[in-house]
Amino acid sequence: MSHKPTLFTGGYNPEGAIKWIDEVEIIFEAMGCSEENKTTLGVHVLREEANVWWKNVKLRIGVEGVAILWEV
Repeated sequence: MSHKPTLFTGGYNPEGAIKWIDEVEIIFEAMGCSEENKTTLGVHVLREEANVWWKNVKLRIGVEGVAILWEV
């Protein structure tokens, strides 16, 4: 978190979402993150609508302890 990634709040902003993904992926690369850690760190900076979206994704995809990797 010392790299201070931008918080992502969601909403309809495709360009903002792409910019955010590019930014956090640069941080992931610099840190040498595993796929599981990328998801954990990426989720840490989700707020508002984006956080609600993530909770719904976990309910749909993360059933039965399935790990949700960053690429998914």
